[in-house]
Amino acid sequence: MLVTTPAVILSTLRYSESSKIVRLATREHGVQSAIAKGALRPRSRFGAALQVLSEGTAHLIILQRRELQMLTAFDVGRVPLGLANDLPRYATANVLAEVMHRFSPPDPDPHVYDLFASALGLLESAPADEAEALGLRLIWLLVSALGFAPALNECVLDGNPVPVTGSLAFSAHEGGALCAACATRFPASRLPEDARGALTALLDPAHPLPGLDAPNAAAHRRLLSRFIMYHLGDGTSLPALAFWEQQARVSR
Repeated sequence: MLVTTPAVILSTLRYSESSKIVRLATREHGVQSAIAKGALRPRSRFGAALQVLSEGTAHLIILQRRELQMLTAFDVGRVPLGLANDLPRYATANVLAEVMHRFSPPDPDPHVYDLFASALGLLESAPADEAEALGLRLIWLLVSALGFAPALNECVLDGNPVPVTGSLAFSAHEGGALCAACATRFPASRLPEDARGALTALLDPAHPLPGLDAPNAAAHRRLLSRFIMYHLGDGTSLPALAFWEQQARVSR
């Protein structure tokens, strides 16, 4: 079946002397792996189109019983030079791509694709003083769209309400806020009131982005990284996430 679909290139891998394997997030067909035959030849029809994080239109031959499809063409619509030229933004974008690649549901979800594609554009164009907080928000929103939104307004274990102000017991392992009783029985981080407010703002796209200095931004990155590893990672190696979280340690 020949299909044409909006797509973003998540990763590429040399397959032979002349070909590449490309992993793409597609709007109508989910995440697909495809071979781009002849992509490495000097006069390839793909030219320089197959760049990681490039957005465009993919032309694929999809066979339902095959894991590796065939990419016949990729019409580039946007090349994210603003991401490639800025290491922190590029690291954040690669976390988004890694989450999309590893944890997208088997069935296509256009909403998740649209969120991911728009996130890359927003991250690329964000003012420098907002890029850090925006990156955190975009990753949280993608994780939430995949079904792993953290609970903040009630205890994630027993559903009891938590105080609406003050510090908050938050367990990345359990998936969100803990009430006073559960916090005595399960390991949790104690988020100060300002950190709690910042996390609430990051999870709500209608809320202004919180101002985060370097130590607080690093702390939020570590929290989000732990959350992803507990709820999506399942022991999987996530090199983009590890690199991004490493920058949190450097920023301390």
